[in-house]
Amino acid sequence: MSETEQDVVIGEILAPFGLKGEVKVLPHTDFPERFEQLEGILVAGEGSPGRMMEIEGVRYHKRLILMKFAGVDDIAGAEALRGAELRIPESELLPLEEDEYYVHDIIGLEVVTTEGESLGTIREIIRSPAHDVYVTDRAMIPAVKEFVKSIDLDAGRIVVRPVEGLVQERANEG
Repeated sequence: MSETEQDVVIGEILAPFGLKGEVKVLPHTDFPERFEQLEGILVAGEGSPGRMMEIEGVRYHKRLILMKFAGVDDIAGAEALRGAELRIPESELLPLEEDEYYVHDIIGLEVVTTEGESLGTIREIIRSPAHDVYVTDRAMIPAVKEFVKSIDLDAGRIVVRPVEGLVQERANEG
């Protein structure tokens, strides 16, 4: 990993699972199968740079992943990992298809309408089975081609067709 390369969160440890050191992981990736391909992962608690941990096993349980780390063999060891983020270097992200983007690439982009009006920057993405929704301070925009006209990562902006009822009007200055 280069010194300027960022780590990307691909999961979060929710809680221990069972008595033998497994943890429940909420995946923050559209590719949960990637956990099976990893030999190790950076486990970072709040405010800590984290440490590389060897993965001994991965299995699936409902919408979660059950993971076993080397050296974590009981519930106390698993409990110590609660709330930690699972991170990989940005260079290890899987390639995307054209017109697909990672969440971390979209957060912070400026949103402007086709008429040039600023709707603020994307501060959150609501994930749903149908489609994502981009959230700014003034708007909620369904992430579908009907409304999102262009995404330019280099320019740091998204051009959208405003959706009636989903854009908050500015208060009249008086």
